[in-house]
Amino acid sequence: MLALAAGLLLLRFLPQLPSFGWLLALALVGLLLLPFRWRPLAFFLFGLVWACLNAQWALDDRLPVDLDGRTFWLEGQVTGLPDRRGDVVRFELEDIHSRHAGLPSRIRLAWYGGPEIRSGERWRLAARLKRPSGMVNPSAFDYEAWLLARRIGATGTIKAGERIAEAASSGAWRDRLRQRLLTVEAHGRAGAIAALVVGDGSGLSTADWRVLQDTGTVHLMVISGQHVGMLAGLLYALVLLLARWGIWSQRLPWLPWACGLAFAGALGYGWLAGFEVPVRRACLMVAIVLLWRLRFRHLGVWLPLLIALVGVLMVDPLASLQPGFWLSFVAVALLIWIFRGRLGVPSWWRALLYAQWAMALGLLPAMLVLGLPVSLSGPLANLLAVPWISALVVPLALLGSFLLWIPWLGEALLWLAGGLLAILFDLLALIAGWQPAWLAAALPLWAWGLVVLGTLILLLPAGVPLRMLGALLLAPLLFAPDSRPEQGRAEVWVFDVGQGLSVLVRTRDHALLYDAGPRYGDFDIGERVVFPSLRQLGLARLDLMMLSHADSDHSGGALAIQRAMPVGAVLSGEPERLPAVLAARSCRSGQRWSWDQVNFSVWRWPQATNGNQASCVLMVEAAGERLLLTGDIDAQAERALVDGEMEVNARWLLAPHHGSNSSSSAVFLAAVAADGALISRSRHNAFGHPHPAVLKRLQNAGAELHDTAEHGALSLQLGAFDGARRMRDEPRFWREK
Repeated sequence: MLALAAGLLLLRFLPQLPSFGWLLALALVGLLLLPFRWRPLAFFLFGLVWACLNAQWALDDRLPVDLDGRTFWLEGQVTGLPDRRGDVVRFELEDIHSRHAGLPSRIRLAWYGGPEIRSGERWRLAARLKRPSGMVNPSAFDYEAWLLARRIGATGTIKAGERIAEAASSGAWRDRLRQRLLTVEAHGRAGAIAALVVGDGSGLSTADWRVLQDTGTVHLMVISGQHVGMLAGLLYALVLLLARWGIWSQRLPWLPWACGLAFAGALGYGWLAGFEVPVRRACLMVAIVLLWRLRFRHLGVWLPLLIALVGVLMVDPLASLQPGFWLSFVAVALLIWIFRGRLGVPSWWRALLYAQWAMALGLLPAMLVLGLPVSLSGPLANLLAVPWISALVVPLALLGSFLLWIPWLGEALLWLAGGLLAILFDLLALIAGWQPAWLAAALPLWAWGLVVLGTLILLLPAGVPLRMLGALLLAPLLFAPDSRPEQGRAEVWVFDVGQGLSVLVRTRDHALLYDAGPRYGDFDIGERVVFPSLRQLGLARLDLMMLSHADSDHSGGALAIQRAMPVGAVLSGEPERLPAVLAARSCRSGQRWSWDQVNFSVWRWPQATNGNQASCVLMVEAAGERLLLTGDIDAQAERALVDGEMEVNARWLLAPHHGSNSSSSAVFLAAVAADGALISRSRHNAFGHPHPAVLKRLQNAGAELHDTAEHGALSLQLGAFDGARRMRDEPRFWREK
């Protein structure tokens, strides 16, 4: 089983999938080894082959390249719970029929200004479909891997549609329950109750999720294995107590009924939750423990976890692409590690204290490698929230939901659960304000290995001598290896922020952010992409944030970044259009400074008549190699720049206005004479950027093209006269090149 699990898990780390011929050969080798002492190797090969086949089937079910970006009429059934935030509803469609062959079996769609959509309904839709793609940045979240793990073969936006059949699946009942829960009076916390009962987090606001993240309590607001196991344990204990008190019917043997009801409760709760990875793991472990309890066998603690691991991966090998899979199994393994085989039985409050300390420390390496925020206040917050949610809120919420058919009783229980949640969120907000989450810098493999070793040593039993020396191995967390550029050089990152712009210029001891990425409603690229990328690169502050102009695609993420980290000063071409809290000052032509032997100079057109023309233009020079950052200037501003005092010749050019045809004039490109052109934009954007005429002009000027939509985030070592590094070139089997 260990060998089988290792083969299944290896999929996550493969740069590319073996061909079908290689997989067939590996399977034959496994069959040949099966009768001999090398049987574990055979099971390892079986696990690897099964995982690779599943991954290849999912990749083959993606939208074909020749259909990318086209609009189709299609018909399908809504699956899962649609997610409405503001005027946008997002949902998944399966059982798809269309006149066009080659459409994937599952797609994820967004309908802006769309009607109410229910799970189980059938719709006929006109949708513009795109191949699965996501932003690729130093920050760790990989949207393409997430889509593949959910076997989503295309994403898209809806142009028009009509409902052709009402909901007719089991998911429709779950959706109706969610809608009913969202309408109850629960002190403004109906959305949190829906999250706990049916696993739908769309009713929680962005501020709520930020509080949960800062306090390390996100796991309590989604249906986790802890909730499933708790419900199963309560049902088992209820039957046991009734039998001991003589209330249980003698005609019904209590043990089979206790096990059966506990497993039925776990399955029912899992169905409400949509059977996500933690829930599948919990249901499997509950089933195994109850089965062995029926047979009066002592199972131990590691075997159920191993069976659950193999079971989850055999059913869905792509689960290992999701961060929640790793956190779920690591958390249970930690609890086993810290409590199994210890002398004596600690009191409940000692066990709770030790569990919170151990989980905060033990999950640290996993959080680091997954690039997730670490809550420093998590142990304190969970000490309060875990019993509050598990012992009070969840039982009340489930019982209230079950009794909603009795009007006053169900609603009264949900009202009480909402009140408890409101109190808890107020307390968590206080804790989050005292100590927000911490996002660590990325560590090299050897440093991360030391942190893992130090963590395991610290979690050894208290009697082990010199155990506290493990704390010394955690030193890389505080003293990360130096990754700063040399004196006289600059590290440049053009982040992949979709249809927007954000560029980091970092010298030995200083950092400048040129634009902060866009914001779309509650989805803030500055918070979700730019800031995590800055922290992954080891930055704790910015000396200067230069917002070329005030358009949202350039300045939308600025407030989030200023909240998240210290910013020395803010300059902009349009400071009057920016929020006053940014305290932005106007950039001016002729501003010059030097950081660590790297020179910076600014230009802005005084005769600008619109925001694009007013963009701050920044020239960065390191050891004679130059980079020109141009914002959204147009051809008129380009002509003024060429005729001005700034020397515009540069090796690297950020294409003005994302490659719009109103910019990148032939005269300007000839004056810059760049060897490389950097384009920041989203794939299939509504503006048609970059324009084919601009691409042709850049190629005629001899510039090599580097496009964030095609190549992900771009990295330069200014002063080294090297080429550009493209993050999408890093091999990942699920990533489209």
